[in-house]
Amino acid sequence: MRDTSFPNADELLANNVAAASEDRPFLASEPSRRLAVVSCMDCRIDIETVLGLKHGEAHVLRNAGGVVTDDVIRSLTLSQRYLGTREVLVISHTDCGLSKVTEATLRSDLSAELGVEPRWALEDFTDPADAVRRSIARLVESPFVEHIEHVRGFVYDVETRLLREVS
Repeated sequence: MRDTSFPNADELLANNVAAASEDRPFLASEPSRRLAVVSCMDCRIDIETVLGLKHGEAHVLRNAGGVVTDDVIRSLTLSQRYLGTREVLVISHTDCGLSKVTEATLRSDLSAELGVEPRWALEDFTDPADAVRRSIARLVESPFVEHIEHVRGFVYDVETRLLREVS
């Protein structure tokens, strides 16, 4: 039996029908600003609003912590080589949920509950600026990310809603 206590999908499908009928211009698959943004999936961060981006201007890649993982490198490789992006912004943020759990704790909890540990790394951190620096280093060191001359990192403050560049 289907659990109907979370009706989001039905409501969102109805929203989609309304959105599909709006008169909007056709967008190319290549982002018009030739920009890719790597950011945290935190629901408090609306990347398009934070950066003043319009629909179709950037590829936005989001995951827990906004860290550069193998999957992010996979997406950036395609974004750069086949869809024309040339600039990358890496954005972490204050009060990140990922900074509140450790790799060891997660592995121990999952092992105790499920009898198996994940094959992937959690990529935990305590300092978002350090996490951004590590992510930028991964981008620069990757042979697959070919356009590294315009890579910059930032920490978004969830209280002030301002970005601070990480050097």
